[in-house]
Amino acid sequence: MRALVTGITGFAGSHLAEYLISRGDVEVCGTFRVRSNMDLLKHLTDQIHLVECELRDPHSVHLMLKEIQPDLIFHLAAQSFVPTSWNSPSETLVNNLVCQIHILEAVRKLDLNCKIHIACSSEEYGLVYPHETPVKENNPLRPLNPYAVSKIAQDYLGFQYFQSYGIPIIRTRTFNHTGPGRGEYFVTSNFAKQIAQIERGLQPPKVLVGNLQAKRDFSDVRDIVKAYWLALEHGDAGEVYNLSSGTAYTIEQVLQTLLSFTDVKVAIEVDADRLRPSDVEILVGDSSAFRAKTGWAPQIPFATTMHDLLNYWRIVLHDRKKSGRDNC
Repeated sequence: MRALVTGITGFAGSHLAEYLISRGDVEVCGTFRVRSNMDLLKHLTDQIHLVECELRDPHSVHLMLKEIQPDLIFHLAAQSFVPTSWNSPSETLVNNLVCQIHILEAVRKLDLNCKIHIACSSEEYGLVYPHETPVKENNPLRPLNPYAVSKIAQDYLGFQYFQSYGIPIIRTRTFNHTGPGRGEYFVTSNFAKQIAQIERGLQPPKVLVGNLQAKRDFSDVRDIVKAYWLALEHGDAGEVYNLSSGTAYTIEQVLQTLLSFTDVKVAIEVDADRLRPSDVEILVGDSSAFRAKTGWAPQIPFATTMHDLLNYWRIVLHDRKKSGRDNC
């Protein structure tokens, strides 16, 4: 069986590649661009087939899919950082929607016999009222940022292509997920990096934060990528499923959990630049439909995820020092 992972060089993509390889029954292919950072894949490059492809170019996408002929497509590639979507809303919308259109059109025109997973987001729910939690798939979508709007477009485009052309597409709305390799601009990873830098004397003993009272549903990325596989293995084409732990943590709890794994004493300071124009107060998901359909359940405890994330940054900073890039 041959699987194509778009965005394989990214956080979730690299973990999905590792999981697929570990199964032993999947040939793993992935797309990359010349400027892609390959750090998260460096231990896997001899076990996967990488194809250079600009997903915003329909001809490039067509040729890539004609060459690979995948049985499964995991479409993870996206501009996924919410603050960037505020600064570049048009780029976020064009990137996330147009890339997916090119993939679906190529699959349709080539008449490929493959299942497609589209990684959507809990950000689509946006403004969620306390009485609506935990959020089910039929909750109203009230997006509060351009990234969320782009993911709704991806979500509904997947539904439309299933209805119009019968392409077996399964969509998942994944709630917050984190773990080793998470980009440093995402809150859990940013806190972990700051703490690791303080431990090494690379920044003053002060952690800069944004809104600490927001509540989020965190899962470990290693659990989430297993869910992506199960979505294509057991999910119903045309359906959308929440992926979530079902437990909400405040951002302050995230920080305090990370601090419990270090001896450094820090001050906590709110940085106005880290506050969003509008923020979701609480986001916790109900993934009971997906669990009943596939038997999936998160296995990795929240504290373990945070501990592994902090250790990831300790290793990254250690390696940077060895290579003379300690201030990166």
